[in-house]
Amino acid sequence: MRGCGFVLVCASLGAAILTGLVLSASARPPRAAGRDPGSTLAAETPRRPQESPELRAHAVDVADYTLKATLDPEAHTVAGSGAIHWRNTSREPVRELWLHLYLNAFKNERSAYLRERVGGRGSSPPEAYGAIDLKRLELRVAGSASVDLLAGIELRAVAGDEDETDARVPLPREVAPGESIDLDVAFDDRLPVVIERTGYRGHFHMIGQWFPKLARLEPDGTWAHFPFHHLSEFYADFGTYDVTLDVPAAYTVGATGPVVESRVEGGRRVERHVESDVHDFAWTAWDEWQTARETVDGVAVTVLYPPGFGGVAERALASLRFALPYDSARYGRYPYPVLTVVVPQGDASEAGGMEYPTLITSEGPWLTPPKVFVPEIVTVHELGHQWFYGLVATNEAAWPFLDEGLNQFAEIDAMARWQGEGSASGLFGLRVSDAAIQAITSNGAVHDEPVAQAAHAFSTGSNYARLVYSRTAAVMDTLARVYGDEAVGDALGRYTRSYRFEHPGPDEFLGMIRDTLGPRPARTLRDALFDKGWVDYAVDDVREHSALVRRRGTLSFPVDVELVLADGSTRRERWDGEGESKSIRWAGPGELRSVVVDPDHRITIDANLENNAGTAGGARAGAPRTFERGLYWMQLALQALSP
Repeated sequence: MRGCGFVLVCASLGAAILTGLVLSASARPPRAAGRDPGSTLAAETPRRPQESPELRAHAVDVADYTLKATLDPEAHTVAGSGAIHWRNTSREPVRELWLHLYLNAFKNERSAYLRERVGGRGSSPPEAYGAIDLKRLELRVAGSASVDLLAGIELRAVAGDEDETDARVPLPREVAPGESIDLDVAFDDRLPVVIERTGYRGHFHMIGQWFPKLARLEPDGTWAHFPFHHLSEFYADFGTYDVTLDVPAAYTVGATGPVVESRVEGGRRVERHVESDVHDFAWTAWDEWQTARETVDGVAVTVLYPPGFGGVAERALASLRFALPYDSARYGRYPYPVLTVVVPQGDASEAGGMEYPTLITSEGPWLTPPKVFVPEIVTVHELGHQWFYGLVATNEAAWPFLDEGLNQFAEIDAMARWQGEGSASGLFGLRVSDAAIQAITSNGAVHDEPVAQAAHAFSTGSNYARLVYSRTAAVMDTLARVYGDEAVGDALGRYTRSYRFEHPGPDEFLGMIRDTLGPRPARTLRDALFDKGWVDYAVDDVREHSALVRRRGTLSFPVDVELVLADGSTRRERWDGEGESKSIRWAGPGELRSVVVDPDHRITIDANLENNAGTAGGARAGAPRTFERGLYWMQLALQALSP
């Protein structure tokens, strides 16, 4: 996640306080759910799937890492060594490997990461650089001497480019489909001062992307390899990680997987963590960690937090008490025995808001008001990545919307189920929903570039956040409001269950939407993600016995049109949303006073809410409707300061 939830909510806080003082506390914004069982849209709800696929018990084991890492907290170095067991699961023989040496992103300003000045956190060079230095890379050969691969490694695999995060390793012979090889490795890490995802601050150490990691080999025999880009996430094969961590005895460790061995000897703490069915490993070590432990839904949860952050730790636990069982029911049971939540110290926020298998980092200042749900939102978001990145292992560099976007929707869904209309803030009685935040944020860049593109292709970090996170979530939320929460939830649940421990792409995701919701929602979703799709419903003209409503843009949704009569009574007409306009004739008793298109605010991605209502004679909408819509608009406008 890299902290986007924290930025979005904090940017809203000042505006929320001001708005709450100005607007009447008795006026209620539209329901966060916005689904009225009596709506004329009920007929649009598609069939629900009858059953969900059986969950796979385990992933295909491709890359196993047996490593030992020794931390020197004064020099901020890690000495690593061990072995990698890898199996060619593709259909083709291979004559090369690709290694991700992602700690080299912080080696110098010539790395791809530090050349990409896209804005946002992690954009400035680190206060102290870091790097990974391979000392040994050998191919183990049964019955004979190992073959040195280090001499032939190409650290700068792209001609003329000085980035050293994506290295090519030629092999002395072909590795046939189904064949396994073993590599022996040794490496030295020099950690940077904490920068996005990894590093140190004083004795605090958050250690991610720290070991030589094999890229993923696709079924057709091509390597999905790429440098460490500023905006990209990661992509790797599943396997078993058996990692022994050696730190000073006074240090507390948090890491991927459960502790299977632990001892203190010679002034050092040695912990061995083992976890299967994962595709990464991260860890933290600090001599000031405070610890809170609790079993949540059968999972041993540990929260590591700085001194004085006990309140934030409790809020993280409260979030997990709701979200862990909820997400497990929604997307398939969380399969691991442990979960560690790391709350970084205040001056190490670059390590916050990040996800690794069985280990997430949250964030939130210790003084965050109780009704401003910053720690909760970040914790819920990062937990969701255990599914959208962890268990459903999409190529996050190529299609980040499948990771961050779907997970952002999972976040707003869980927060709404837990906190209701005030799922982002309830400060001073003003309820601000997480869904509204994503809606207004998403409209800010919809015409700039498509959502569905590679992470490094985005022009700015701001557009990446607005489109990948917010636009995907807002479009999915609109689908849920139009076609039903449970229908969309079932579609997403079937997707996560069907592709558990697999590596699906956009075709698989859109195919599941089509199979469960139908062709029209799938087409709308594709247009929104791939073709900069947008929509604006508007009331164009209202007369005594007729009205004209319009649809601008390339997306369409079925909507209700509310007719308000002179005596104050209302009637509803349904428009399938197709075509550019619809003329409505009123032949009943009484005259039309006003018309509202989408009165329940189902189309949260509507580009302009101010034109959704009109009155006979062209006057402004009546006071009650204007006030209600004004409050809703103010709720959305809280995001004016967001990235």
